[in-house]
Amino acid sequence: MSNLENKSFLQVLQQKKPGLLDFQAAAERLRPVILETPFQLNARLSGHYQCRVYLKREDLQLVRSYKIRGAYNMISLLSKENKEKGVVCASAGNHAQGFAWSCKSLGIKGVIFMPTPTPRQKINQVRMFGGKWVELIMTGDTFDDCQKEAIDFTSKNSMTFIPPFDDYRIIEGQGTVGLEILKELTDIDYLFVPVGGGGLIAGVSEVFRQLQQKTKIIGVEPEGAPSMKTAIENNKPVTLESIDNFVDGAAVKRVGEFTFKIAKDNICEMALAPEGLVCSTILKLYNEEAIVVEPAGALSVAALELYKDQIKGKTVVCIVSGSNNDISRMQEIMERSLLYEGLKHYFLVRFPQRAGALKHFVNNVLGENDDITRFEFIKKNNREAGPALVGIELKTTSDYDILIENMIKQKVVFTEVNNHESLFEYMI
Repeated sequence: MSNLENKSFLQVLQQKKPGLLDFQAAAERLRPVILETPFQLNARLSGHYQCRVYLKREDLQLVRSYKIRGAYNMISLLSKENKEKGVVCASAGNHAQGFAWSCKSLGIKGVIFMPTPTPRQKINQVRMFGGKWVELIMTGDTFDDCQKEAIDFTSKNSMTFIPPFDDYRIIEGQGTVGLEILKELTDIDYLFVPVGGGGLIAGVSEVFRQLQQKTKIIGVEPEGAPSMKTAIENNKPVTLESIDNFVDGAAVKRVGEFTFKIAKDNICEMALAPEGLVCSTILKLYNEEAIVVEPAGALSVAALELYKDQIKGKTVVCIVSGSNNDISRMQEIMERSLLYEGLKHYFLVRFPQRAGALKHFVNNVLGENDDITRFEFIKKNNREAGPALVGIELKTTSDYDILIENMIKQKVVFTEVNNHESLFEYMI
């Protein structure tokens, strides 16, 4: 049901909310400077999951992510004195772009610290959005090193540090995504929200707690970086020892103190999306919908597969958080997708040291639709070759059992690399 017909909702929305977070005031500040992004019913996803799936398209925001909301809200609220001194941030991605655009829009000097390995494409985007108002400092091999230097610089120069998520003014800005969703639709059963440091889910879940408590809020993290799930299980933020950085827009070792405090009681469940499923989702959105998303932007849609039984017949909203994807990553995305779908397998094969051994393998082991996509001998010493690393792509998952059966029947000596985590990480 549209809120245009829901007068009771409009009356609630127009009332000034007491307390620290004032989402309506943030929305008013943001209204002249950001896009109210599309809210779209997706026919393909709705048909596939037998429910009504709506996408909130923050990938179509001015800087191609929701991050501009929090950055602009916080910077615009600074005192005149602090604005004149300037602002600082540390980021290699969407926060830097939202920060840069905000500095340019408000006419405030900004200094952005980015890790040295940051791809050129992201550096160029930040420069484009910030223009003459921002200075880029490339430093440190990791984000943690980069952020430390940024904070030191902020203190020495009496400037203001603009964090990526852990500030009430950032949370307030991100929460305006929730207000826009509820303007379009109030009868929502499930809302899937991507989670990194927690700014978006803290803001959006608090909006829904105030205005629409019946909706189940599902936070979605990458499987390799379950920082919010771990925090909820321990009832406090915990620093993870290591994470998989592939879903870079949502891979953080520790969620924010403020974001956790707000989100923990509002989240119904935390879902962990395997990185391979995220990659498959990226490819499907691109190939079937012409929607370009970054890995973090695909998290909420990927989670539909994990909840396919629960969401049948329901009304579901997914926040598509961003589209700043580097095209150079597509090869890795396709590879991870094939591995997750069970269509790509790597083996160490010890071929007999005789002529025609490889030809025999191709003719008697591989199926007619199997394709060798990688082949390299691993040198044992200067005189003798070791096993060969063989990558095989299948057409269907059912071809796997036939492939293994053929290798056993032909007495092929092999080790499946996919099943050995340390060996896979080292070789692939």
